[in-house]
Amino acid sequence: MKSDETYLRHILEMVRRMEENASQGRPAFMASHTLQDAIFRNLQTMAETTQRLSAELKTTRPDVEWPRIAALRNVLVHDYLGIDLDRVWEIVQNDVPRLKIAIMEMLEDIP
Repeated sequence: MKSDETYLRHILEMVRRMEENASQGRPAFMASHTLQDAIFRNLQTMAETTQRLSAELKTTRPDVEWPRIAALRNVLVHDYLGIDLDRVWEIVQNDVPRLKIAIMEMLEDIP
């Protein structure tokens, strides 16, 4: 079994990849299936990894909407025909940066 620290670092790597893939801007994202697929995959992997964090660790950050992250994973995996590109872009631009900050703070608190 991997440690919470390992999972937190993995989440940060997925965030880094999304930042890299989104760096070309919204028009490039909307026009490129390759960028969309990369971001979808990293969102899915990131969300899946958050589900592997211990319940104890998650309780230290009630401000993070853990159930919504899990729900996003389910949409990406099971409802791929219903994915809204505008909403994904908003998530990458607004929600992921907030999660990144929370994850970095959680890592700082690990002894």
